[in-house]
Order: sequence, then C-alpha cells, then structure tokens
Amino acid sequence: MGIYLNPGNRGFQTIRNDVYVDKTGLIDYVNSTINTPLKLTCFSRPRRFGKSFAAKMLCAYYDKSCDSRALFEGLEISHKESFEKHLNQYDVIYLDITWFISTTDHMNEIVRDIQSSVILELKDKFANLIPEGESSLPRALSMVSRQTGKQFIVIIDEWDALFREAKNDQALQKEYVQLLRGLFKGGTTTDETIAAAYMTGILPIKKYGTESALTDFREYTMTNPGRLAAYVGFTEAEVQRLCADSQMDFEELRTWYDGYSFHQLQHVYSPNSIMHALQNGEIRNYWTQTETFESLRSYINMDFDGLKASITEMLGGGRISVKISTFQNDLTSFHNRNDVLTLLIHLGYLAYDSANREAYIPNLEVAEAFEDAVSGDEWGEIGKAMEDSEKLLRATLNGDADAVADSLERIHESVSSVLQYNNEASLSCAITIAYYTAKRYYNIVRELPTGKGFADLAFIPRKGVAKPAVIVELKYNQSADSAIRQIHDNLYDGALKDYKGNLLLVGINYDKDAKGAGAKRHSCVIERV
Repeated sequence: MGIYLNPGNRGFQTIRNDVYVDKTGLIDYVNSTINTPLKLTCFSRPRRFGKSFAAKMLCAYYDKSCDSRALFEGLEISHKESFEKHLNQYDVIYLDITWFISTTDHMNEIVRDIQSSVILELKDKFANLIPEGESSLPRALSMVSRQTGKQFIVIIDEWDALFREAKNDQALQKEYVQLLRGLFKGGTTTDETIAAAYMTGILPIKKYGTESALTDFREYTMTNPGRLAAYVGFTEAEVQRLCADSQMDFEELRTWYDGYSFHQLQHVYSPNSIMHALQNGEIRNYWTQTETFESLRSYINMDFDGLKASITEMLGGGRISVKISTFQNDLTSFHNRNDVLTLLIHLGYLAYDSANREAYIPNLEVAEAFEDAVSGDEWGEIGKAMEDSEKLLRATLNGDADAVADSLERIHESVSSVLQYNNEASLSCAITIAYYTAKRYYNIVRELPTGKGFADLAFIPRKGVAKPAVIVELKYNQSADSAIRQIHDNLYDGALKDYKGNLLLVGINYDKDAKGAGAKRHSCVIERV
C-alpha cells in the first residue's frame, strides 16, 4: 500500500467503526460507468457533506492491494450484480489536493509535486516500466498501461482546492488544468489508461467563457445532482432511522438541518450537523464550526445590481429568482448578483429549487449564519433590526402593542428602502425580519390553514419551549382591529386548540397614506385568548 497508489481501505474502516449511513449505492453508479463514455464523474458538494467519506469508500472498494469484502457485507452494494465484478480489482490513484496544499512550502510547485510523488510510487510497483527523468504523470500512467494491459481508477478528493487557495494565480490554475486534461482528455490514451475517474470538491469544474475546462466529465452539482441526489447528504428516511436509534426528536432535527431540495429528492440534510447532533445529544448550530461567517459576509456585501435586496427578501422568508448559467465556477469571476447567489448555493449557504429556478435559505442553522453575517455596519438598520428582534418578541409576548408598532415603523421603513418597493410583500418581509430570533423558539408557518381561512403567520412553540403560540394577521390600509376580527371570524384558534389559554392574537395594520406630524403608519393590537 502507498499514499497515492493503492492507499488501502483503512480510511473506510475508520468510517465503518462509527455510526454509518449506507451510501454504497454510489459505488454501483460508478461501476456502471467503467469503460463507458460516462466513466469520468465530478460530484461537487459543500464542506462537511461527506465528500471525503465517499472518496475513501471508493478507494476501499476498488483497491486491489487489500481485501475489503467484509467491510461491504450487508451494505447496499453487496446486493448489486456489479459487486463481485469490480471488488478490489484495480490499481487506484488517490489524490487529496488539500493534503498537497497543506504540505507544500511553495504553492507554485504543487502541480509538479503531485506528479513527482505519484510517479515515485509507480516506479516502486512497476519497476523498469517508467524511465528515469520522466516527470509527466499522464505519460507515466500510459507507459504502465501499455506494457501491462492494466487500467487505473483515479479518485481525486477536493479537486478544486487549488482554485480556492490560489484563486488569483491564473498561471498555476492553468498548469493544474493541463495536468487534468492530460489525464482525462479522452481519446485512445485515456481509454487505455483510465477505467474510471471520480472527482469531488465544492465547486463545479472551472469554466472559461461558456466552456468547461474538462469537457469529458459528467458533472453532478448542488444545482443539478441528477441521479446522485440521494448521495448529496442524508435523506429524510435516513435521518428518521438515525433519530429512532438514538431517541432524538426528528421534528426538531428537521427544523434545524433540513431544507435542501432537488427535483429528484425533496428533503436533504447536512450530514455533518446531523451526526454532531446525534453524538452530542444536542440540537444546535454546528455550521459555524466549519465555516466562519466572514467569508459569507464578504460575498453578500458585494451589492451587485440589488444583491442586498435579494438577501433581505430571503432573510424575510422569501425565494429569489436566480440565473445560474453565468457563474464561472471560481471565487473571483463575479459579474452580477446571480454569480454570487450561485456561489452561495454551491457553498451550501443557499438551497436551490431547480423547478422554479429560485434560491432560498434552507434551514435554521444556516439562517443563524446569515444573522451573524448581516450584523456589520454595511447592513445598517436591517442588521440592527435583527439584533433587536429579541426585544420585539419580548414586547409582543408582554402585550405591549405600542412598542411593537414603534419597532415595526422603523424596521418596515429600513426594509422597504432596501427592497425598493412598499407593499404587502415588504410588510410581510419586515415582519419576518423583525421577529427573526423567534425562530429559535418557534416554528414559524406562513399561510397556516386554520379553521375557515389562512393565518398570515403562525408562531408554534418548539418542543420544550414554555411560550404562548402566536397568530399574526397583517392588514394593508385597513385597521389592526379588523385584523383581530378576521382571526376570530376565521376561527384560527381551532388549528391551535392545544394552546387555548396560552395563545396570542396579533393584528398589524400598515396605513401608507398616514400623514402629518407624529402620524404613524403602523398600528398593532394584541389580544390574549
């Protein structure tokens, strides 16, 4: 066993020693591509979504230097027809690009380091097949294949790390792309040498103009995972089983960590967060342990053609139309708001609804990262409103309608100035931002079907939270009293019958025509049932 050539199965053994969610169906997919035109796969996902686990799993399965049968017995792949045919049958080249970056003294030499390191191990195994002085990895692999008739499987983890760490060094990036093209460009040499390749990283393959740098790869991404959607993260069924085994509350995990959805699969969870919650027995924010919010802040402060307005709408619970095709798949080529939003999708800060081509904040865990990111001076009153939302919630629960109206007056004005419109939608957005921290205590449901109608907002206490339920009805150019009457007329309390005696009705009206000294556009009535 080597470091780069046939690294063995120890990495996957370590994974199997812990609670393991069976993702070996991915192996069956890769098996189906071997020695076909689809044999080159690039599967990009955010940090802590199991990319390295998958790479180690594939190494353990294909590596001919070890016997991994026991590791896969009883797992999904062991029941597939392809299992026996490819199990431990190949020489594997495994490259962890972040490891090369972390161990090099000179970043500009990293591409040469990768090639020389692998060639050194190839020479140990295939003596006399590679001449002294050979420095090209593609040529070295080709020499071995032509003389032995054997093919390699290449697995590259964090393939895009160089683009992220040396994001301004275009010469180094082009040198790296040339290496990958030499390995995977296609044609007779690649067909003779490579049985299959699997690359994983955060970003999709870099584009130059409208063309991919590696045109022969079949890509699966956070905007289009295709048939690999079930391997992006944990599915809802997988999380339900984990909760049952560990006696964790599934509904609470769903609120904190669900939210990513694809055309092929509607509920996808962050694996890292789920596993931390299960191991610690505590549901809380684990996202900030893997990503500092400073990186998020730097991107959303790029106010390309209304980017701040888009972020504000999503903070207010909305969804934003986004065009993903112009993104160049790097960290420097931003030309418009769509490019930044698309990057945030690939980083996992936003989820993407491919059917409607819309982006949104996926869950409470990521929402807290946004809350931190907009706390700077660049976000002015919106950031302050979110910081003050705890006070607003307290005023609401205390029945202080005047304090609530005063707060909403200021918040709605600041939100409308960013959104550049002033209507019912901006009022709803302002209300959601104003009550932002309420998400920590409540499940907030828009348009909750209750009795004969729909409540604009319903605050349903989370399990173990000793706070009243709240129904909020919004009116525009009417009156707060009429909002309260509508709640009673529609029997909204019927849907929240378990909270009778501990239920607040909140009517809020916005009068856009209010004028004169001291005139207030917002009024509020709070009634305790």
